[in-house]
Amino acid sequence: MSSKDDQTLGFYAEEAGAYAGRDRPAEHHRIDIFAAGLAPGARILELGCGGGQDSAEMLRRGFDLVPTDGSPELAQQAAERLGREVRVLLFEDLDEVAAYDGVWAHACLLHAPRAALPGIIDRINAALRPGGIFYASFKAGEAEGRDSLGRYFNYLSAAELRDAYRADERWHDLKIEEEMGSGYDRMATRWLHALAIKAPEA
Repeated sequence: MSSKDDQTLGFYAEEAGAYAGRDRPAEHHRIDIFAAGLAPGARILELGCGGGQDSAEMLRRGFDLVPTDGSPELAQQAAERLGREVRVLLFEDLDEVAAYDGVWAHACLLHAPRAALPGIIDRINAALRPGGIFYASFKAGEAEGRDSLGRYFNYLSAAELRDAYRADERWHDLKIEEEMGSGYDRMATRWLHALAIKAPEA
């Protein structure tokens, strides 16, 4: 999560218990696709782990997972679920290099300011090893704004998201899929699911 929007961070601070404790299954289908390209025991950085549902599933599958969240309150909730430390990390503070085989960012980079998103994706690219896999999901739209709960969303189109990745420069492959779904606010939502592979070393 980015530190740029205190209102969004404030929402998660106040709603951490309800948000983390809701009945949300892990993203099994998307984890299946993500995990298919990873070796057993691969090291994964999870950004915006929220309540830790996806974290628990990836740990169950035997991955070496590093869960993080930008909200201290949500990090604590996830730590209680997982029985392990969850690091507090804002997107723009990621500074590791070639440290991970995969980065998982389900429904979290959608809070990053539009102008900051390309730089954050560059940091994720740097944190991945050559050939590493990066999954992220976003709420689709045409203009940034806030939802009914006051949270900031960048609401990108598929074309805008592709531009933010700078795919031809940074990534060997980028696939963006669109599907209907919902979220914490229970509103019908168009989702964009992006799966990118870092270019291998020449």
